[in-house]
Amino acid sequence: MYIVILAGGGGTRLRPLSRPDRPKPFLPLLGDETLFQRTVRRVAPLVGPDDVFCVADRRHAQLAEEQEPRVRLLVEPSARNTAAAIALASAAIDRPEDEVMVVLPADHWIRDEDAFRGVLRDAERELAHGALGVEQPLVTLGVRVDRPATEYGYLIPEVDRVRTTGLTAYPLRAFEEKPTAERAAELLGARGVAWNAGMFLWTRAAIRAVLDRYTGLLAPIGGALAAGRGLAAAYERIEPRSIDVAVMESATRDGLVLMGSMDVGWSDLGSWTALLGALDGAGGPGDAAVVGRVVEAGTELITGGEDLLVRFRDGRLVAEEVGEGRIVADAVWAHLAGARRLGPEIRALLERVERQGSRP
Repeated sequence: MYIVILAGGGGTRLRPLSRPDRPKPFLPLLGDETLFQRTVRRVAPLVGPDDVFCVADRRHAQLAEEQEPRVRLLVEPSARNTAAAIALASAAIDRPEDEVMVVLPADHWIRDEDAFRGVLRDAERELAHGALGVEQPLVTLGVRVDRPATEYGYLIPEVDRVRTTGLTAYPLRAFEEKPTAERAAELLGARGVAWNAGMFLWTRAAIRAVLDRYTGLLAPIGGALAAGRGLAAAYERIEPRSIDVAVMESATRDGLVLMGSMDVGWSDLGSWTALLGALDGAGGPGDAAVVGRVVEAGTELITGGEDLLVRFRDGRLVAEEVGEGRIVADAVWAHLAGARRLGPEIRALLERVERQGSRP
């Protein structure tokens, strides 16, 4: 088994903390480690030091190398979304065709890391022994749904065909994009439905076969790598597409995809509310799971509630109790101040601020 970590992004989530030159994976949002470093540490007990790879585009390659110099780095000439990144890894990493590749985002949060490693071990074992009942299957990991979330995509399995040995796996029936609130409420009550975590396992042969079948990405990327030149030109001609759109949806229709179910305390940390919830659950700064005020450059955007100041300082988020009244913004980018209870009106205000964005 070897691990491929996808690190990058446009720096548009969690602004103004994240920026194009330092997106979310490279920020220390949950302690002293960056999310990328934590992802590397999370998988370290599973594989040897030569079995962890990172794909990053040239804007972020130096950050990745500085933060984890032992990880084997694959540099994209430009960002072309996850299908191209996975194609590059599939072409560049020379491993046996039957070895299992694990693909993980660099910036997600896992509360129960032991359980998560157990899921990966079970999936790897069953892929290696052909125990999942599908020839060269693609496994996508889904997270147990516990609320009607509209911010995640959903995986809809064929629940009557469950395979439970070490890994609870279902043939996947469909991907469903971020739903409306009404549809999310329906999905909450549906058996086996899971959030799409963007994590995958497959053999090298399996992913190369479907990349050839559905995308045509391997030929130009592999040709450029073999020639030692032309990768940037090949990338310029690649349409940016996610692996879900480019491969997984078609492979699902062709019966090649299985959903592995997990319940490990997962979050993609894709919003302020998700980040603050993870901070709280991680034993992070104080009661930072709830927000009452957001302050940027001295301007109050949201007011109300008791105040807990969360500031980004010296490379990490720290929390401080503050008194009533105006909060002076003196952090690097922005402050968050929290009430003890996160009501729906505060959630709505946070969403408004996220839509408005902030300057880096």
